Amino acid sequence: MDLDQFDSLDKHTQWGIDFLERYAKFVKERIEIEQNYAKQLRNLVKKYCPKRSSKDEEPRFTSCIAFFNILNELNDYAGQREVVAEEMAHRVYGELMRYAHDLKTERKMRPEKGVSSLELELLMISKKKFERECREAEKAQQSYERLDNDTNATKADVEKAKQQLNLRTHMADENKNEYAAQLQNFNGEQHKHFYVVIPQIYKQLQEMDERRTIKLSECYRGFADSERKVIPIISKCLEGMILAAKSVDERRDSQMVVDSFKSGFEPPGDFPFEDYSQHIYRTISDGTISASKQEGGKMDAKSTVGKAKGKLWLFGKKPKGPALEDFSHLPPEQRRKKLQQRIDELNRGLQKESDQKEALNKMKDVYEKNPQMGDPGSLQPKLAETMNNIDRLRMEIHKNEAWLSEVEGKTGGRGDRRHSSDINHLVTQGRESPEGSYTDDANQEVRGPPQQHGHHSEFDDEFEDDDPLPAIGHCKAIYPFDGHNEGTLAMKEGEVLYIIEEDKGDGWTRARRQNGEEGYVPTTYIDVTLEKNSKGAVTYI
Repeated sequence: MDLDQFDSLDKHTQWGIDFLERYAKFVKERIEIEQNYAKQLRNLVKKYCPKRSSKDEEPRFTSCIAFFNILNELNDYAGQREVVAEEMAHRVYGELMRYAHDLKTERKMRPEKGVSSLELELLMISKKKFERECREAEKAQQSYERLDNDTNATKADVEKAKQQLNLRTHMADENKNEYAAQLQNFNGEQHKHFYVVIPQIYKQLQEMDERRTIKLSECYRGFADSERKVIPIISKCLEGMILAAKSVDERRDSQMVVDSFKSGFEPPGDFPFEDYSQHIYRTISDGTISASKQEGGKMDAKSTVGKAKGKLWLFGKKPKGPALEDFSHLPPEQRRKKLQQRIDELNRGLQKESDQKEALNKMKDVYEKNPQMGDPGSLQPKLAETMNNIDRLRMEIHKNEAWLSEVEGKTGGRGDRRHSSDINHLVTQGRESPEGSYTDDANQEVRGPPQQHGHHSEFDDEFEDDDPLPAIGHCKAIYPFDGHNEGTLAMKEGEVLYIIEEDKGDGWTRARRQNGEEGYVPTTYIDVTLEKNSKGAVTYI
């Protein structure tokens, strides 16, 4: 590198730092794109997730379930875009900004590009002084020679001129030595600058620029690695979407539509033949009898037509009228479904009231043992209200089960259903342990899984109208769980599940596998991770 190209190198290193900062700005804008993309995806999932508060819930068609699973996978995909943005911000953008600052500091600390101006000034001063003394010595020499050749000059004048010549000559010699020393020193510094300092500066600038280039290469690689790391998880999300698409069953959806809208009515019977020609052949002797027969025939025909008209509404619009408590205004099959749904709701309410009663009894026992914590009598009104609610709900369940047995037309239906209800009450009072055993101790900490429905039937299991709950987090199994009991979900150690309902204080958490299978698992057997913004879905990792 030529020594006169220092300014060009200086501009090149400054350009390198500017380019580094420009790439950092590019990475920052890419991070903002990823963050906005993930945010918009999450908002899209939240917008199209089913709202559990809706009264008119859609049936659980396989196409709907597949769509909800796709939404969950898309939410996980959005989480991976956030991971990409975080990795780029930490590994690429942060590293670039720190390194750009270090380069600017290092570039400011470099040595000066030229020899010191003070040394050059001292050289010029000594040179001019030496030149001046030489001229003075030359003048003294000429003055001495003139006086020495002048016969009229006195000896004293000649001697004085000689002394002046010697003094000037001595001064010139001293300035000559000083100038020579300054020149030698300056030449040495200049040689050192151009042959030692400048090459060293060039080497430092070269190393700095090469380090900058290496850092850019590392950041380029990190930029790609940030996204490559999440590709396996993104592939799982896409595979989950494909599996959800394959799970759509058009035959099952069609059957659900048929079962949802079938009425249970028999088709109307044939209209009877009305013979209006009888009056032609009648005689006077049997006129009264014939008349009575004819009137009876007409009455029967009117009765038959009336009955037929009563059934014809099935093929037109359903007559409008106030909804009855027993749903008797509905067709048999629809009435049966409505009654079954109400019984399930009442059983869930009964379970909730029973849990509250158990909690109040435990709190009352604590207050009785530790009076300083509270007054047991203060819980009595709430306990009495809970008992009244339990009795009221049991009566409602009994009444609706009687109506359901009437609709089903089974003699043993009511007894079987009552037996099922009694079992539910027994489970409510003595909770089921994870091992399947029952206990009557209300203070037992180990409880059975919450009852998803107060009464289960083959129809409910096959045609449940609830939409799948959205995932609010995920969990990892710490211990294996066999899940032999009804309503529980078996899991292996290390298995990852969706969380769709938190533990409500009974020691069980509702979870779902990726294939849609749901159930309760013990809360102490899992490590739960919920989403920060609560009701949204979380990243599946």
